[in-house]
Amino acid sequence: MKKKDIKILLVDDEPDILEIVSYNLIAEGYEVFTAKDGLEAVAKAKKKNPHLIILDVMMPEMDGIETCGIIRKTPGLENTIIAFLTARGEDYSQMAGFDAGADDYITKPIKPKVLVSKVKSLLRRLKEDQAETEDIVKVGDIIINREEYKIINQGEEIILPRKEFELLALLTSKPNKVFKREVILDKVWGNEVVVGGRTIDVHIRKLREKIGDENFKTVKGVGYKFVL
Repeated sequence: MKKKDIKILLVDDEPDILEIVSYNLIAEGYEVFTAKDGLEAVAKAKKKNPHLIILDVMMPEMDGIETCGIIRKTPGLENTIIAFLTARGEDYSQMAGFDAGADDYITKPIKPKVLVSKVKSLLRRLKEDQAETEDIVKVGDIIINREEYKIINQGEEIILPRKEFELLALLTSKPNKVFKREVILDKVWGNEVVVGGRTIDVHIRKLREKIGDENFKTVKGVGYKFVL
């Protein structure tokens, strides 16, 4: 997919942020849309169907956490990449964001070149999705539909946020294999994306709640594995 075909929605209540970030992304060749609050963001996301949404957390009318949750439940937008752009770095804020379905965090202030690098890294999965040849795989009682980003677990259909889905797909690609934390970060988040140390743990916790605690084993000091 060419850059000019990639649509990015930038949401922030600060005009300066919208201007600076959108300028740099447009200069890079992306098609950029902006919104100043959560309500406008939801409306534009439904209309434009962006590939990536960069979403501020603290906004009037509707904050980023609530906005993200609504977007994740909107048909056709379940798998849109969402990254929070925020000056807040507290663990509880990040965990709330991941629980709402966010893929990553970008902390501001951020230098334009670093921002562009982050965006490129987030968008790498678009190419990976296109290169995926096996759309449906079965592991034990779990059927993984890569094309529709959904799973069927013991006959029950479950829609997972993109990062949870990609983490599950990675772990189930080789049952009983221990995936090191650094390998998981590289494969799921990309080695250019800097995420908090608890990011993997948060996503594993959510998968345990949805799939089953007995399927995910922690290898202390190393990483995680999926067991049948």
